[in-house]
Amino acid sequence: MHIQENHPLKKHNTFGIDGKARYFIEITSAQAFVELLHHPIFRENQHLIVGEGSNILFTRDFDGLIIQMAIGGIETVSEDEKCCWVRAGAGVQWHHLVISCIKAGFGGLENLSLIPGTVGAAPIQNIGAYGIEVKEYIEEVGACALATGKQRIFQNDECQFAYRDSVFKNSLKGQYGITHVVFRLTKKHTLHTSYQVLAKRLAEMQDSEPTIASVSDAVIHIRQSKLPDPAEIGNAGSFFKNPVVSKAFYKDLQKSFPGIPWYPVDENSLKIPAGWLIEQCGWKGKRFGDTGVHHKQALVLVNFGNATGREILELSEMIAGSVQQKFKVLLEPEVNIV
Repeated sequence: MHIQENHPLKKHNTFGIDGKARYFIEITSAQAFVELLHHPIFRENQHLIVGEGSNILFTRDFDGLIIQMAIGGIETVSEDEKCCWVRAGAGVQWHHLVISCIKAGFGGLENLSLIPGTVGAAPIQNIGAYGIEVKEYIEEVGACALATGKQRIFQNDECQFAYRDSVFKNSLKGQYGITHVVFRLTKKHTLHTSYQVLAKRLAEMQDSEPTIASVSDAVIHIRQSKLPDPAEIGNAGSFFKNPVVSKAFYKDLQKSFPGIPWYPVDENSLKIPAGWLIEQCGWKGKRFGDTGVHHKQALVLVNFGNATGREILELSEMIAGSVQQKFKVLLEPEVNIV
């Protein structure tokens, strides 16, 4: 077991923030993870489990143990005429899983193409895009209890999925480390193409009979056209969640802002695009030293090179404050602040 000391963090977060972890280890198997849980360095220090660091903002050095979950492997564990069940290790790159499933003819995840991060982070965040949430395709989540090392399988309903939320962010936060996820995917596909921007792109592609592959291609094109590549400019994708409000609140807000867009959630509530709210407050394309708001997507905060995590956090707080003042809507970070 190779635990490193004073390990640099810049390559372990897509914001590209400099910093150090007192201890760092890469875990490549569930058994190695269980062994680590009994190690004195784990027991005697605070710890943080990360994947690719695509949804994290470091505002300081981490005086403890950072565990990079790098458990790999993709395999089909079961199938019938309509569906197949695919198991993926927590360290598998998310987009790699999506493309692998599409090539195998397995559908369901195509709308989630090119989302950064790893498989292990997907259920925690209940990632979603273009009308789909990953909870719709998760069969079970494998995890280890950090206190005991005991392995447990969480069935879908036990994960308590909600919008960008799960039991792993609430009542069980910090109690389990995810080691693998099993997805229930389709062989006979029902495509989800009603999301306006996705339907528009498919029309531009003159794709009258889309497939899971062409839907994925459309999603990739959309994301690449409006979101910066972390390899070129530091960012963590969408910094804020799209706020969910009641329909009654929205109607009141609409009186002052007739053009305010929305997306359905359920019969009593809806989502307002956070990027639209931020843009209306004049933040889009603004730059302050080495931090700023992306010029194509106001929901994305960026590091132009040498920004600190504290500077990015302060910018996010100013943005949230202005949105609350103008719209009386509270923006919550989607990114984890450390």
